[in-house]
Amino acid sequence: MHPERFFKLSLTLACIVTIAGCLGSRTPMTGPGAPVGQHSAAGAVILNEDLTARQIFPADNWWNLDVHAAPLDPQSSAYIDFLSSRSAANPTAVRHLHPDFGPSPYGIPYVSVSGSQALRRVAFVDYPGESDTGAVGRPAGYPIPDEAFQLPDFIEGAVPGGGPDGDRHLLVIDRDRWLLFETWATQWNPNTPGWEAGSGATFNLATNARRTEGSTSADAAGLAIFPGLIRADEVFGPGEIRHAFRFTSRGSNGYVWPASHQAGIRAGALPMGARLRLKAGKDISSFAPEVQKIFRAMKSYGLILADNGSDMYIQGTMDARWNNDVLNPAFGALTADDFEVVALGWRPQTTSVPCACRRKDLARPTPRS
Repeated sequence: MHPERFFKLSLTLACIVTIAGCLGSRTPMTGPGAPVGQHSAAGAVILNEDLTARQIFPADNWWNLDVHAAPLDPQSSAYIDFLSSRSAANPTAVRHLHPDFGPSPYGIPYVSVSGSQALRRVAFVDYPGESDTGAVGRPAGYPIPDEAFQLPDFIEGAVPGGGPDGDRHLLVIDRDRWLLFETWATQWNPNTPGWEAGSGATFNLATNARRTEGSTSADAAGLAIFPGLIRADEVFGPGEIRHAFRFTSRGSNGYVWPASHQAGIRAGALPMGARLRLKAGKDISSFAPEVQKIFRAMKSYGLILADNGSDMYIQGTMDARWNNDVLNPAFGALTADDFEVVALGWRPQTTSVPCACRRKDLARPTPRS
């Protein structure tokens, strides 16, 4: 096999794990975290399911906007300087891109379940007033399968039950109702027993419903996480990738549409929701075909600032099919200077840029790093 292929022959598509709910006495059936309703043994729990045949949010959703011809922000160069950590003392600093994903334990996994998956109540400890107790029109609870506390790789960080440290994002998709459930700082508390999280949000993947102004989600920006991930099913599939990717910066300054929440007020930084795009003239022809597909999406759909963390870290799924010996040098060949900033808050068919909404600092207690 060509050495630049992402696939490794020692790995198979078993990284898409199908597990029927048959875990016997290990199931946590008591306490406030006990399931609401019945668990269907026939309902498959699938890790990193191929969802390329499904439309994730409507085609005109902010994640799916083609921004290749959108106007440039007048402060684009200054923002790129910030992302590059340039200063009077270091005016030539360069910031390379980094793929913030790979095989376990790197990246953010997602798990899909059937509509019959039992709901579990989640106690939100950091942002209870800005978190969703459940999906709109549905009983309270998130359809978290028992595998998430019993097995690795179901929660970011790859620790069964989430563990005590890290972002620990948990992404669950109800494939029958087409609902997305996301939590941040997720942890199974055996003393309760039950699930806890810093914050959580639900999204109907068939609509463009946006978070209330000032509300967070499982992401600092108040956006959904799943639609902004680089996913193996898309990269290795036959079609083009038709959505933006999420990225992080070491600091942010308020927020603009489509974000709904800020995570700091840092002079010179981009606001949450800001969008970069890879410059149209950047030559990507020397990269492996799969990498070219990713970079083409960056030219057409761009990157959306979604959380605090390391500058120019691009998020993707935790998946055994990734080969970081290919990803790392390919992403590292791009720098922040290969990108430009789209007019802040830009959206189609608007003649003015919506204001950057500056609010009291609501920075997370444990920002992504």
